Amino acid sequence: MTNSYEAERCDCNVLHEDVVEKVRDKMPRDRDLNELADLFKIFGDKTRINILSALLEEEMCVCDIAYLLNMTQSAISHQLRVLKQARLVKNRKDGKVVFYSLDDEHVKGIIDRGLIHMRENNKGGL
Repeated sequence: MTNSYEAERCDCNVLHEDVVEKVRDKMPRDRDLNELADLFKIFGDKTRINILSALLEEEMCVCDIAYLLNMTQSAISHQLRVLKQARLVKNRKDGKVVFYSLDDEHVKGIIDRGLIHMRENNKGGL
């Protein structure tokens, strides 16, 4: 009986060199791939996703986000620093209050597409 690993294994070095070269020319640079992997790591934390989801709806201050998510302001501030360093959120000061919002429409697009993908997968019984 053949296991699935053996069925997926290829015994040649390259079969379609033209395809490999075409794809190689279109592949992102290693530096870009590393930065993309780092960006996706940011999205790998539920608290950060919760914060971004809240900011999808409305600009908010730390204390309101903390209250919404039932967390400490310190914990929210820490995560907001991570999100700000990744250029996913921005802030503005109004007197003594600092308000946070998504940095740009790209962030909304990333979250929206992720949710669409997840919901589509869930329809298939996952």
